[in-house]
Amino acid sequence: MSKFSMFMKANKVIKENAKFAVTKSLCDEKGEPLLWEFRAVSSKENEDIRDACVVEMPVAGKSGVSRSKLKTGMYVQKLIAASVVVPDLYDAELQDSYGVKTPEELLMALVDDPGEYNRLAEFVQHFHGFDVSLDEKAEQAKN
Repeated sequence: MSKFSMFMKANKVIKENAKFAVTKSLCDEKGEPLLWEFRAVSSKENEDIRDACVVEMPVAGKSGVSRSKLKTGMYVQKLIAASVVVPDLYDAELQDSYGVKTPEELLMALVDDPGEYNRLAEFVQHFHGFDVSLDEKAEQAKN
């Protein structure tokens, strides 16, 4: 038995998808808000999303010097879009019905209420563990 046997992939817990009623403006035949389904993105996917949202900003008064800046709104939007399983934000027919061409644009068209969008952003960040510190996770694991 390997001293790392507990770290083997077979022992890794797979995070299950989550469901969340995102908006009151899309309902089923009973008038209940539709449930959207979300998947966990990997650390690699998250880094790729984050890298796509970094821009170089010139430093005032320092010619040729710039600093990296994360466009936070864009990052959250792309993270949400990457997490959504249902509805399929990549579906051309769904995009066409809203007159948009990207998953992020479709997301914003589907959830056009700012309060609902903020609750969605909070849900996705919580789902991905961004609201819990490493110390809190360690304490939870002890209990």
